[in-house]
Order: sequence, then C-alpha cells, then structure tokens
Amino acid sequence: MTDEKPTNDGVPVPVTPAGATSGAPAEFPPASPAGRGMFGNQGTGDVSGFGGLLRQHRTIEDTPRPYGGYFDEVRDALEEAYPAFGEAVEHVVVDRGELTLHIRPERIAEVCQVMRDDPALRFELCSSVSGVDYLGADARRLHVVYQLTSMTYRRRVRLEAAVPVEVPHLPSVTAVYPTADWQERETYDMFGVIFDGHPALTRILMPDDWEGHPQRKDYPLGGVPVEYKGAEIPPPDKRRSYQ
Repeated sequence: MTDEKPTNDGVPVPVTPAGATSGAPAEFPPASPAGRGMFGNQGTGDVSGFGGLLRQHRTIEDTPRPYGGYFDEVRDALEEAYPAFGEAVEHVVVDRGELTLHIRPERIAEVCQVMRDDPALRFELCSSVSGVDYLGADARRLHVVYQLTSMTYRRRVRLEAAVPVEVPHLPSVTAVYPTADWQERETYDMFGVIFDGHPALTRILMPDDWEGHPQRKDYPLGGVPVEYKGAEIPPPDKRRSYQ
C-alpha cells in the first residue's frame, strides 16, 4: 500500500512504505522459512496486524495412549481389521480434541476402504478432501486431508497423507467415496496433487490452460492496481514478497 506524505504546500505525495519490496513478479520465499510476519514484511509496511507474528514449526509426534473418548476404539478397530496397519499408519495424533491418522500415500485408498466397510468403524461419509502446503517445514510439503464421518456411530476422524512436490501422486479414493470426485479435482487444481485413478482429473476452478497451482505457497500473488482518491495502489506482487 502506498502512503501519502504532505509537502510544505499541503499537497500529499505518494511515498513508498518501509518494508515494501521492489520488483515484480512476486519474489519466491527463501529456502529456509523465516517463520516471522506475513508477506515478507521487514518494516512498517504491513498494516495487517500480523507483522510481528512468529510461526512455530512443530514435528509430527505420536500421541501416547490412552487417547480418550472413542479414539482408542477407532485405532484398535482399524488395527484389527487392517493387517498392514503398522506399515500404513505413520503417526496417530490427538490434538485439540481431534484424531488424525497420518497414512503412507500409497496406502490411503486401502485405509479408506477399511474405514468405510469394517462393521466396527463404519465411516460411510468423506465430507472433505483438501490440501495444505507446508513449504519450508516438511520435505513432503503437500499434505492432503480427508475428513471422515461415521453416521452409524456419530464419530469423526481425519486422515492425512503427505507427498513431495517433485512426485505429487496419491491414489484416488473416488471408488470408495464418490463425494471425493470434485474435491480431489479442486485439490489438484489448487495444489497440483495428482490423484491416480481419478475418473476425470481436470481443473475445476481455474481455466484449463492455467499455469501453476494458486494455493501453493510459492505461487505469486498477482493482482491489478487500484486507484483510491488519486493514489494508485500497486497489486500485491509489486508491493512485497509472498511467504
């Protein structure tokens, strides 16, 4: 954003704010995460309130048992019904009252099949498939999150699988959960995760000829200039770098 500074005759003139970076398109984030602030702000140009934000990167660690609630029952039922449990499940995490099973990418469809069909589990509904980009915090930076619901037992569980950006392949779960069809397309469109076996993996939000995946954290912001009371505010990718 361009500030205005009054001159001696009282006429405001545009002034480049401290902390703004020059040049376009947007700069890519550094190889090692800064972990502080937003948009690469280094001075006072960020008025979002997040300029002093310090982000902590935590490693994924298994939660010790007992987990509490129905979480132990879900874990035990899956382990009993799925002989490859030890190979497929990387971590079991309980955080903020939610159970997350971190699954090896090549096993995600198998685990979903068991979660749906086993009588002790009965997670009949996949309500959401979404992506997360942990740029700089995880070598397998692209995570795909599956929200499963058991309408029989009124339970919820989250599955999560991580793939590297160089080989972003995951088995599609549309054969198990048809609701994942459009959701996998959106995750492919926004994050570039390729779901092998999907019946029609095409873009769903962006035009077919669009280059890149807009919700990856190294994707430039882009934008158009805006005029406001005689001052022209440049688009984000010409103001500061995006982190």
